[in-house]
Amino acid sequence: MKSSRKKIALLLLLAWLAFQGYAWAEDARLTNIIVTNTRDDLLLYMQVKGAFRESMITAVQSGVPTTFSFYIELYRVRGFWFDEEIASLKYTHTIKYNSLKKEYLVYRSWEGKKPHVVKSFDEARKLMTDLDSLKIVSLSKLEKGLQYQIRAKAELSRLTLPFYLHYVLFFVSLWDFETDWYTIDFIY
Repeated sequence: MKSSRKKIALLLLLAWLAFQGYAWAEDARLTNIIVTNTRDDLLLYMQVKGAFRESMITAVQSGVPTTFSFYIELYRVRGFWFDEEIASLKYTHTIKYNSLKKEYLVYRSWEGKKPHVVKSFDEARKLMTDLDSLKIVSLSKLEKGLQYQIRAKAELSRLTLPFYLHYVLFFVSLWDFETDWYTIDFIY
């Protein structure tokens, strides 16, 4: 009886040690969210923190393309009635590493088809996790004095690997992430 308790305790300890790094890993979250406007457009700035874990960095540097998706929704708040959707947007950032040239290609869907080419991973990480002056909607679609709400979230797009690689690359699911929805209320 005592020997089985020791075995169970040892197994629990080993399981705890094995998953401790994963359990205490920083969760991905949106930060520095700013809603502002130009003369003509409503703009959004934000960053994703905690998106790149060690296993993801290793996979990217091994040549696995990685895509972040950003979801942004704009609603007009209408008290006792359903809120009216003004805009629903999805943007993607994709990173690919070219090991021959030792450079990172970062594609940002809202900037066109031409990639940013950078040599350092830190620069590529910043391009992947930052949204700067993203146009949400033209101000002509908003009415002055009314309340609006922007909802935003980010997620790592699921990899679609050939069937046989799912057995070899089982660790890929360990670096999936999805942030919570973040809400910003404002009056235009």
